[in-house]
Amino acid sequence: MKKPQIRFIKKVDLKNLVELCKQHADFEKTEYNSTNKEELLSKNLFSDEPSLFCLVVEHKDEIIGYATYMKQFSTWDSEFYIYMDCLFLNEKSRGFGLGEDLIERIKIEGKKLKCNHIQWQTPDFNKRAIKFYNRIGASSKTKARYFLCI
Repeated sequence: MKKPQIRFIKKVDLKNLVELCKQHADFEKTEYNSTNKEELLSKNLFSDEPSLFCLVVEHKDEIIGYATYMKQFSTWDSEFYIYMDCLFLNEKSRGFGLGEDLIERIKIEGKKLKCNHIQWQTPDFNKRAIKFYNRIGASSKTKARYFLCI
């Protein structure tokens, strides 16, 4: 595979991002409603002070993967960190080291934001991702994630 490019998302990529989010939700065996997502993502990605950052993986003019992250604060550590909300590559793009490339790029961007670690989560059934995360030196803490509508 010719080396794909990792770059920040552009507004023109939003339709492709929403489609990848749908694929990601299908992979994680959950529902995804794409209604109004382009507008909502645009508002949070392209404002003067974005609340979300998105890197995309582009190969031959096609967006084949993405990672989203944000800067957050840890009370326990009393410091900022990067929370990686999503990392997803379409099925045909896995196994080429692109996930590791995305993580490396997030590390670079995190340092620019004065953060020294990244946190994320993955479903316990995603054994391939868990194996990858362990291989790159990440460690895990088992917690249950809860959702409460307000």
